[in-house]
Amino acid sequence: MKKLIKGLRQFQSDYIPSHKALMEELSKGQHPRVLFIACSDSRVDPALITQSEIGDLFVIRNAGNIIPPFEATNGGEGATIEYAIEALGIRQVIICGHTQCGAMKGLLQLGELEEKMPLIYDWLHHTEATRKLIEDHYGHLDKKERLDALVAENVLTQIENLRTYPVIRSKLYRGDLSIHAWLYKIELGEVLTYDMEKHAFVPPYSSIDPDATLRARQDLPISTPDPVSEDPLPSYLPGANRLSRAQAERIYRGSAAR
Repeated sequence: MKKLIKGLRQFQSDYIPSHKALMEELSKGQHPRVLFIACSDSRVDPALITQSEIGDLFVIRNAGNIIPPFEATNGGEGATIEYAIEALGIRQVIICGHTQCGAMKGLLQLGELEEKMPLIYDWLHHTEATRKLIEDHYGHLDKKERLDALVAENVLTQIENLRTYPVIRSKLYRGDLSIHAWLYKIELGEVLTYDMEKHAFVPPYSSIDPDATLRARQDLPISTPDPVSEDPLPSYLPGANRLSRAQAERIYRGSAAR
């Protein structure tokens, strides 16, 4: 607590005087540019990761960066989404998962949570589709690789859940909204973003500098395939029941390569 109080004093003595214009503007209302959906994990700080200023991000944080499907719950996520899109006019949504996610670890051993942490057990059922996908198609991976794949697949599942909201579907239909999938790698402070054309999670700068993906290749838990890799592919790629073959192959290559 002493550290927090010290931080408050520093905020009031250093930050406020040097940002008077910003604080005055924010006192008149908020105009965030992005709805950022992230995990509650203390190691994940959306503003710090993106170096955003106060007022830039409208944030939803919970265990596992999960968005329950529309009408699946009366929790605050749906109301916050509706307010962000309708009242604030936000046109960019980011769903950000992260490595070593405790909620995703719990999802891999869901049965053990029912008695110990029943609320978490119930909460994680909102991403049952992710658990089922991993169980059915990623069984050949070891525990760490399975967790990496689970984190990535969960972000894509939450985008599907987000699309069930009427306000989201309407804005997407008119082309007034963009949804982005991110993966934050805690170990190195790196961010991957889902590239629909490549069907892969890649460094966000790869579209500007194609060589960047290759330079970062060895450090990425899930990424594009190595163009010279000769690793044999399994007869049935994980995730092929709902992913394109290209995406399933890329996730397999990225997860399996070490």
